[in-house]
Amino acid sequence: MNKKLLIYVVAFNHEKFIEKVLDRIDDKIFEKYETEILINDDSSDDDTLKIINDYKKKNKEKKCKITILSNPDNLGYGGNQKIGYHYAIKNQYDFVALVHGDGQYAPELLDDLIEDMMQKNADAVFGSRMLIKGGALKGSMPLYKYIGNKILTFFQNKILSANLSEFHSGYRIYTINSLKKIPFHLNSNDYPFDTEIIIQLLFSKSKIVEFPIPTYYGQEISYVNGFYYAYKIMIESVKAKIQKFGILYDKKYDVFPEVNNYILKNDFLSPHFETINQIQKNSKILDIGCNDGGLGNELIKEKECEVTGVEINKNQLKYNLDAFHTCDLDKDLPNIDYNKFDNVVMLDVIEHLKNPEEFMRNLYSRVSNNSKIEILISTPNISFFLIRFMLFFGFFNYGKRGILDRTHTRLFTFSSFSKLILGANFKIVSVKGMPAPFPLALGSNIFSNFLLYINRFLIFFFKSLFSYQIFMKIRPNTPLELLLSRAKVKANFK
Repeated sequence: MNKKLLIYVVAFNHEKFIEKVLDRIDDKIFEKYETEILINDDSSDDDTLKIINDYKKKNKEKKCKITILSNPDNLGYGGNQKIGYHYAIKNQYDFVALVHGDGQYAPELLDDLIEDMMQKNADAVFGSRMLIKGGALKGSMPLYKYIGNKILTFFQNKILSANLSEFHSGYRIYTINSLKKIPFHLNSNDYPFDTEIIIQLLFSKSKIVEFPIPTYYGQEISYVNGFYYAYKIMIESVKAKIQKFGILYDKKYDVFPEVNNYILKNDFLSPHFETINQIQKNSKILDIGCNDGGLGNELIKEKECEVTGVEINKNQLKYNLDAFHTCDLDKDLPNIDYNKFDNVVMLDVIEHLKNPEEFMRNLYSRVSNNSKIEILISTPNISFFLIRFMLFFGFFNYGKRGILDRTHTRLFTFSSFSKLILGANFKIVSVKGMPAPFPLALGSNIFSNFLLYINRFLIFFFKSLFSYQIFMKIRPNTPLELLLSRAKVKANFK
């Protein structure tokens, strides 16, 4: 059975071009695919709709179905695409090809693009005018558009870790499966839609390939404000990138494949790195909120420690620890001998608890008689400068990771976290600010290492403002009952 192809033609005031564009679709494609041509007139105020209807009447014998839509209101470039892709999904097509009604892109190459996409097992294929050397300018692309295209594409590739020759071609074919994975309905109704859907495809690990196409620039009218367009797509690119930090969040870019949100950060300065460095060899460790056991596993390997893990669900555990206890920390702590441990490790846990004050008091009651124990604890810093920047402009939204992880129930500054610790009768041995995890978002490279260096430098002068996380070493104060008994012993001795 032939695969199903929807050729989606968007038209707005294209009375001069639309019929020629439709005639340029090679009939041979109708033999290879079960094809429908869907033409959407976006409330044109010229004769575009009339010409489309006349074309359908004249081509009743065409070996494909022709369907005409006409928006009662102008939905914009992106809004039109949403309709077409929704139609393709609803009618169970395999591919949807976007064709512009102004003739700027070559509809006769549709078959070539689809073949290339299938041969390379790609999720989308983009027609690129930049793959033919000098072709764009020879095809009468205005010089300012050519330069702007190249500059914007360069920066977008850098920001998004992509390798496209052109971000701004409107000639695209998508598999329906790739569209089903992304919330394109949340995208802009305007021209930034094209950039937003690329970001969604990249973040969802979809494979994009490019195919060289000729450039046609003629009498068509551009409805794009170039400066506004450049501003919007750069904002979207940057916003999408820093979403990986967990600092900003936009639902339309929440398309990352589901993975364990908690990633071990032991190859750059972080609470994990600091914990591994501070813990002595052969120590006995209680890892409260051990997640998958990754940190405990590193301590076993690197420091030959004996590690006991505590987590609400044993199924989370991926690494073998020396012992493990299932426990809901919002309700209690495990009934074990706390005097045998040298360290309690509690990294990125306290912010998930409903009542951290009660938890810390409970922890104190368990460890207070252990004079040698040291507790290493970390939490995100809500006063991080980017969070303050967001608040200044009225933004505050939770996401899937980072400081504003949606599973965080309590948020702390250095001051409020210290108050929590001291209020539970612990003393603070040391406090450190941790930099943002740039290597996680940008990869381990010179640039991310440079940002780490700058971040650490700024933390030295403005800890509260530039620390991404708070890291403390604490110890329990000696219980009053024990102090009283010692005082009595000393008095009797005298």
